[in-house]
Amino acid sequence: MTTYIESAVALRASSRLAGNLQQVLVDLTALHLNGKQAHWNVVGHNFRDLHLQLDEIVDAARESSDTIAERMRALDAVPDGRAKTVACTNLLPELPAGEHDTAVIVDLVTAQIRAAVVTLRGVHDDTDAEDPSTADLLHAVINQLEKQAWLLSSENRTLG
Repeated sequence: MTTYIESAVALRASSRLAGNLQQVLVDLTALHLNGKQAHWNVVGHNFRDLHLQLDEIVDAARESSDTIAERMRALDAVPDGRAKTVACTNLLPELPAGEHDTAVIVDLVTAQIRAAVVTLRGVHDDTDAEDPSTADLLHAVINQLEKQAWLLSSENRTLG
């Protein structure tokens, strides 16, 4: 009788899947770094609440990037999270340097989150075709980031 372990075949990511996950990784890493930059340099009305909310976004991006990098390793792909790689290859809008008012930070970081989600959604279907388990991870990250974008963008919404 053959056991599961004996019959299991290790899944290896194709170069396309590895490349897609690499793009997700650098975008999530950039989101984490840019979220921290915003956290350190936000000023104005509702500072404290936004300061804390930005840390929640940073934590979500950092944890998600770790999940993606570890999935890449499980698929025998090599993640590249070096600073130069992240800086040169992420697809997020540039975050301007310096201090920014809370309302501006809300819009800037919401745009960052939404750009990361665009990347995730852009690779999801290809990923699902090759590895549904990895697509499930992407789906969970999408849900988490879309919720963060909604919560954050609501800071600037008004009725009317």
